[in-house]
Amino acid sequence: MENGMITITPAMPDDIHVIYDFIHAMAIYEKCEADFVTDEATLRKSLFEQRAAECLLVRETGAEAVIRFAVFFHNFSTFVGRRGLYVEELYIVPEKRGKGYGTAVLRHLAGLAVERGCGRMEWICLDWNKPALSVYRAIGAVPLEEWTVQRMTEERLKRFAQGR
Repeated sequence: MENGMITITPAMPDDIHVIYDFIHAMAIYEKCEADFVTDEATLRKSLFEQRAAECLLVRETGAEAVIRFAVFFHNFSTFVGRRGLYVEELYIVPEKRGKGYGTAVLRHLAGLAVERGCGRMEWICLDWNKPALSVYRAIGAVPLEEWTVQRMTEERLKRFAQGR
């Protein structure tokens, strides 16, 4: 998809180095580098063999370098009775921020959600990421004030599954 400013294309297996680098940069930006434990082989298997998620790469129109990426997958809402589109990662290189590219990518993802019959689109954002939050408010996204994210990491998940 091209909108004049940017070109959005599905990632291909040969793009795994770029995807890995973007995820690592995002982990650093979000101050979560200790949680960054994946490798390119795991990502390749998850994204392109198991199709656990989809990835989009974004370039300025006519340019080669990838400036943004988005990773998303489908979830399901029992309340809506339909699947939704969950945006797991949305990251842009710092020098390209503030140009409207984030809104364009979110609009593209919203279009995919509508096209696929999704009842909603969701994502999480760190509460200190004020620039991203201002974009989300501007496009009409609303925070779910009464909900908190719950997580079990791999080791805790294994222990719990074994009754420990």
